[in-house]
Amino acid sequence: MNPFIILASCFLAIGFSSIGQNKLKSTNDKTASENRVKQFWFVLLTKGNNRTQDSVTAAKIQEGHMANITRLYNDGKIKVAGPFGDDGNWRGIFIFDAATKEEVDTLLTTDPATSSGRLSYEIHPWWTSPVGSFK
Repeated sequence: MNPFIILASCFLAIGFSSIGQNKLKSTNDKTASENRVKQFWFVLLTKGNNRTQDSVTAAKIQEGHMANITRLYNDGKIKVAGPFGDDGNWRGIFIFDAATKEEVDTLLTTDPATSSGRLSYEIHPWWTSPVGSFK
């Protein structure tokens, strides 16, 4: 089975599980608004086609990548970011809070790792209840 489908299914199961748990809470206005499912954007980061940089350049790209993540988090655009723990083709994920796929694509071009070709990405719509980190 496609590993991406398995990963996406896990995220959906977690998201819908939290929705079910929220429905058990009292039905005040805050809880009612938390029960609404909202669209976010799941980004799968993969190894890019240009990974030939020397170690100094690669370190500068990584430093810029981390600074960009911090900026986007502080701007409320990234809700989740992190690398995978192995050295496979999949490098990490982002979950964006943005109006459109085009906005996410534009935000990704501000990342030195994607603009240099060191990382590539796939963008997919993803839904969950806007609670916890997703508020």
